[in-house]
Amino acid sequence: MKIGILLGDDIGREVVPECVKVMKAAASRSGLSIDWQPLPIGKAGHEEHGDTLPAVTEQALHKLDGWVLGPIGHANYPRNDPTWVMPPIRKKYELFAAARPSRSFANLKSIHKNVDIVFVRELTEGMLYSETVVAGSAEFRPNDDITVGMRVITRKGSNRVAREAFEIARTRERKKVTAAHKEPVYRLACGMFAEECRKVAKDYPDITFEEAMIDTISMKLVMAPQQYDVVVTTNQFGDILSDIGAGLVGGLGLAPGLCVGERQAMAQATHGSAPDIAGRNIANPYAMIMSGQMLLAWLGRKHNEPKAVAAADYMLKAVGKVIEDAKHLTGDLGGKASTQEMGDAIATAVTQ
Repeated sequence: MKIGILLGDDIGREVVPECVKVMKAAASRSGLSIDWQPLPIGKAGHEEHGDTLPAVTEQALHKLDGWVLGPIGHANYPRNDPTWVMPPIRKKYELFAAARPSRSFANLKSIHKNVDIVFVRELTEGMLYSETVVAGSAEFRPNDDITVGMRVITRKGSNRVAREAFEIARTRERKKVTAAHKEPVYRLACGMFAEECRKVAKDYPDITFEEAMIDTISMKLVMAPQQYDVVVTTNQFGDILSDIGAGLVGGLGLAPGLCVGERQAMAQATHGSAPDIAGRNIANPYAMIMSGQMLLAWLGRKHNEPKAVAAADYMLKAVGKVIEDAKHLTGDLGGKASTQEMGDAIATAVTQ
């Protein structure tokens, strides 16, 4: 396996090393050989090469099986300078789906218990913006009183994100997929998405399939999220639902994520770069570590590599053990451990 290490900005430079540390421990235990390739991106990329996505990084990523990407602090980048942008990685490498789990833990404070949902969000289309457009702009303002934006839905995009959701469901105990949309109102756009989900469902007779209106499922997630297993939806709906899911189980510190393509995947936690706490060694590494766990699990499934699957399983169990023991948790989880101490504890648990 060839895996890149992209630290990102701010707390990314603290949580990504902990993720890689745990991944290395798990790979060592399972016998999985990984060629690790550090690459510049974000502020460091701009300082070294004059761009937040340097050419050296852009070219190298094409040759990798996957990579670990820390959060990018683009909210604080200078405006009106095309070299200071959110690196358009998802579009350039056709990472079409984001898998974002929401999982509660018995001993951690959360709105609901017994929550275990994976939200699968389409990434390349929907309401278009800088990360989904190759050239030009998806928004324009002909005068001060009018702004026009575009939403794009394709059969290809809808079909492949639905298929990824069903593949994930096959790895889970409940084996259920819920397609969230608003077809009665957006009959062509959401209608196309719903049609493709129904087509894909026929190829997975072992998976229970249902549909839900986006407003209804938002309400039910707040009231009784335990009824959902895998939820698949379009880009902006998925962005909102996955944040609701994070809120249900304790916040973005417990929200890992994996962006997947046809042949590559990117471990990317849902949270931002949190410049206010950067450099203090207090950031919660859980989301980044679990994003790395998801990357190994995906690579194992994609390449039929049992060693990668085993490494991912070691990581999952180790994280669960450290959280259950509650001796090495960061402050946001009710503990007193530093970022590094929590990472060390999970890496140690991997080997036991």
